Amino acid sequence: MSATADTPAAYVRAHRDELFELVLDLLAVDTSNPPGETSALVTRIEEYLRPLPVDVERVTVDPAKPNLLVTLPGTADRTLLYNGHLDTVPYDGDAWSVDPLGERVDDRIYGRGATDMKGALAAMLFAIRAFVETDTEPPVDLLFAFVSDEEVGGDAGLPALLDADRLDADACVIGEPTCRDGRHSVTVADRGSIWLTVAATGEAAHGSRPVLGENAIDRLYGAVQTLRDRFGTKELDIDASMQPVLEESVEYYAPAMGAGTAYELFTSPSINLGTIEGGDAINSVPQSASAEIDIRLTAGVDTPTVLSEIRACVDGCPGITIADVSWSVGTVEPVDSPLVDAVASVAEDVTGTRVYRRSATGGGDAKKLRHAGIPTVEFALGTDTAHAVDEYTTTDALVGNATVYVTLPTAWSDATD
Repeated sequence: MSATADTPAAYVRAHRDELFELVLDLLAVDTSNPPGETSALVTRIEEYLRPLPVDVERVTVDPAKPNLLVTLPGTADRTLLYNGHLDTVPYDGDAWSVDPLGERVDDRIYGRGATDMKGALAAMLFAIRAFVETDTEPPVDLLFAFVSDEEVGGDAGLPALLDADRLDADACVIGEPTCRDGRHSVTVADRGSIWLTVAATGEAAHGSRPVLGENAIDRLYGAVQTLRDRFGTKELDIDASMQPVLEESVEYYAPAMGAGTAYELFTSPSINLGTIEGGDAINSVPQSASAEIDIRLTAGVDTPTVLSEIRACVDGCPGITIADVSWSVGTVEPVDSPLVDAVASVAEDVTGTRVYRRSATGGGDAKKLRHAGIPTVEFALGTDTAHAVDEYTTTDALVGNATVYVTLPTAWSDATD
């Protein structure tokens, strides 16, 4: 047992400098996606865990993008899963004022992935060490899944583990950053999505005589505007059970975008024209065009019903067809569930501030896990610099995350007894 700390939480506080060094070690390995090669980082984590009495297994479908499963046995026959992704978004090093592969400046640790989410990964790894070094057996089995390919929604990471039935867990917390501008939250829901590729056909003509043609880009944009007019302000049919999540989500986002805008974000579909292509030359009437449209729907909304309504709308637009579509259904973990209660209460104790129970505006690995039947939330302290130039986390956030992660098993165990 450690001579300086006899509980995992006390160990984290007493050895915080080791946690900061661990974060810098993880940041030093570039895992930008694309290409998303994480093998070197997995090897680094294996080396860190090798002296500890834990089960470590590399699970691979793509050798360049392995996943790592780590198991720490507990006293009860239940499993709490910690999940985090190893890859990061790319970066332009010339735009950074600090080293994008890790640099500490006072109470900030900079680097690509510092807050999304190598800081949380380090906190999870340090939580394992804290349990081992204090001879503390957790009250439930702890399973850690460090996965690849999350930033591009690839199949080599979490989907591969789910397809192989390797995640037998009763609950999960993902270390995605869930705080903004000093407001803390646990993400209990995500939104459904409809991604459309819309194609338009027209009739070519010379640009000096546009009346003799039919402009495909005009038709395309007209169809997009029709979608916005018909659905962009339509009030969604949201299940009543989502009301508490809706209220806390609006309150959480209101300081950033205004209460009215936040309310509309969750009560109506959001429609974003992401890409548009068409035309060959400035002096030609385009014969074809296409666009990709991103539509998001609050959890509790039946996505297939909305998709049917959108198809009917597009069918009424001349020269317009849906060339491709993919969709997902939003998911939610009830705000009064043992998992939400445990994560929120522990986080409030550690931070001394309110922790909102809110929906994400998008959706990621939490959606995949909930659809697989594993109750899941996201929680990590951090900053709102994810994906930004000079991304950073703070030393207090790192210690806070590790403290939450070592305290959570007992709170969740107590909540489920």
